[in-house]
Amino acid sequence: MIEFLKYSFFILGIIVSPSAFAVCDNTDSIVDVICAKVSETWNQGDDDFYLPFHAHHLRSAYSDKEIDSFREENWGLGYGRSRYTLSGNWEGLYAMAFRDSDSKPEYFLGYSHQWIYGEQQSWHTGLGYTVFLTTRSSILRYTPIPGILPVASINYNRASINATYVPGGSGYGNIIFFWSRVGF
Repeated sequence: MIEFLKYSFFILGIIVSPSAFAVCDNTDSIVDVICAKVSETWNQGDDDFYLPFHAHHLRSAYSDKEIDSFREENWGLGYGRSRYTLSGNWEGLYAMAFRDSDSKPEYFLGYSHQWIYGEQQSWHTGLGYTVFLTTRSSILRYTPIPGILPVASINYNRASINATYVPGGSGYGNIIFFWSRVGF
């Protein structure tokens, strides 16, 4: 896990270094919009600590034997940078590492956006998406796989409990993944 975090932060540093954003042309192209959002979030954001803690496998998608073999308490760690935009929404960049359902390391590196409902300085909720790269031992032996998933959160000030749903079929996916985030 430590090796992944080192590599993730190295790659993240290269991606979001100020000189890397010299290529942002401030046009309306999708690449430049993404470049600007990532740059602004990294440069204007605050530090975040991530704590993945649970993966609930939907009981209707798995046999009792499979459920019994899974690790659902999937503790891990992560780091990110996030900010509230002028419109009151939340954006974040993050890297997380945790034990997957098979007790093997899983790694995430991504960007998330949430539309916020409520006052940022007290209780509020968020609903949005995350775009990420993940690696797992059971999927192409740690080859990075891109993905996009929905995200929901319950927040108090700069602390939050987040969840996403990983779709799937019989015997795969169908997981509700939970993690917490604390800004500092």
